[in-house]
Amino acid sequence: MAARKAAETGEAVGTPASGAPSAEAQRRGGRRPGDSGTREAILSAARVGFATQGYAGTTIRGVASAAGVDPALVNHFYGSKDGLFAASLELPADLPERLLAALDGDRDGVGERLVRFYLGLWEDQVTAGQLRAMMTSAVSHEQAASLLRQFVNRLLTQLADHLAGDDRELRVTLAGSQLVGLAFARYLLRIEPLARADPETVVAAVAPTVQRYVTGDLGLA
Repeated sequence: MAARKAAETGEAVGTPASGAPSAEAQRRGGRRPGDSGTREAILSAARVGFATQGYAGTTIRGVASAAGVDPALVNHFYGSKDGLFAASLELPADLPERLLAALDGDRDGVGERLVRFYLGLWEDQVTAGQLRAMMTSAVSHEQAASLLRQFVNRLLTQLADHLAGDDRELRVTLAGSQLVGLAFARYLLRIEPLARADPETVVAAVAPTVQRYVTGDLGLA
């Protein structure tokens, strides 16, 4: 009953009226003050867990321990491990607008703008955790694979809308494979010296290839 009441009221199990946590609450991690702060602490811990251990290796208890809360609170806020997983993968709502802004402009510079936009997502602490969790979990969890496909397809569809010609689907798929492979090698496998290279160095090296895929000669008969 105490754990259930704690989940409903937001109080730590064993916290007396004075506000000082009991010894039991301290052992179990207790609860951070404020619903918003607790939610974010759980979500942050979940993103790290899913990104580094994948879906199968991440547990409610492990997330709760990392966030410093009781496991009952994780279920209270997110309902289940699947609910927590879905929330941890939710990308920013303004992502399509940001992508459109990156694609807008001279066609001869679209490769550079696209690579810089994509690397920016991986260099950002929040979106990087979400994308890393998608990639890490996609091989073993269909929901992650579906979300990763949706993200890549959204990017490619918006890119295709800026192109003309019967081969535009092939072009954007080639560009997408370059970007996904780049992220996998740089941010997941952390292959050196690519992993430690300055983002602008990576943009300068990769953008011409993406540009050729998008607007250049593919060497097709």
